[in-house]
Amino acid sequence: MEEFETKEKILEGTEALFMKYGIRSVTMEDIARHLSVSKKTLYQHFADKDDLVYKMSQMYLENSFKQYDQIEKSSKNSLEELSKISVCMKMEMENLNSSLLFDLQKYHPKAWNLWNDHKLKIGESVVRNIVQGIADGLFRSNINPQIMATTRLILIEAAFDPEIFPKDRFNFVEVQIQLFELFVYGLCSDKGKKIYQKYKENNTLTLNQPTNDSIL
Repeated sequence: MEEFETKEKILEGTEALFMKYGIRSVTMEDIARHLSVSKKTLYQHFADKDDLVYKMSQMYLENSFKQYDQIEKSSKNSLEELSKISVCMKMEMENLNSSLLFDLQKYHPKAWNLWNDHKLKIGESVVRNIVQGIADGLFRSNINPQIMATTRLILIEAAFDPEIFPKDRFNFVEVQIQLFELFVYGLCSDKGKKIYQKYKENNTLTLNQPTNDSIL
């Protein structure tokens, strides 16, 4: 049990570092220092940094899938689901280093393959959402769900690409949110646009309200 908890602690601590600083710039020494453990402890659980990156990516993507699956199940319709995803995505992107996908693709191909597999699930989920939205009259009836789902995946990766959106010229979170909004409004019928706007307004009110955990 203790060994399992140590491995989980390492994975969670590593994820926090990678999300903040990217993968390439974080060394095994940095991880050990951050977690207050020895490098020997790291290597007892992971063969090398590539192995650690792979297992951290595996954990992150599994948790992400569970989170978005719960959003789907708790949503009344396609637009409520997308509005919840928008809030969740904004919070996630604010704590995410924009070099993350680039680092995976260039330096950790095994972990990058996990992301590619995850993209297939995202694509299937987007198609399902669009098909339902069309049936409910919330999305335009002349949309091809497969084309739009593929477009969404392209937009996600484009936001991470420093050649398309250089860090010194664009805010990463703003890019992701605006591309997401472009995608959603491109789907919507006139009826859908009005409903989505109401969901957005409700989400803003909810985010601005203090919770019981507020320190204010």
